Amino acid sequence: MDTTAESYLDLFPLEAIVYLTPDSENVLEDIDPDKVYVLGGLVDESIHKQLTLRRAQEQCLQTARLPIREYMVKAPNPKNFHSETLAINQVFDVLSTYYETRNWPAALRAGVSSGKGYVLPDTAQQ
Repeated sequence: MDTTAESYLDLFPLEAIVYLTPDSENVLEDIDPDKVYVLGGLVDESIHKQLTLRRAQEQCLQTARLPIREYMVKAPNPKNFHSETLAINQVFDVLSTYYETRNWPAALRAGVSSGKGYVLPDTAQQ
């Protein structure tokens, strides 16, 4: 992994950048090694709804979201809490597991904690 103070907008062509945000309408179906994935991150999801999506749109970037609702179901919980917003380390875990396994259920199991209110269908009744 390399780090730099330079902006991703200055380092990569716009058409190669995919900004990952839970607010995107586009589902990430596969990881393209020719693309650069930006993990949008915030500290407080309740105050800044759609901020990462708006930022990506302002920068004319492609957006995508993890396929949580395509592979997972809402688990019953006392607070009726369900969130597709993950911490950056959780998104990274999902992406790296998917890249290794090419299996979305395994990847989502690795990165989406049960505290988010989503589970894989085979564990929904447990």
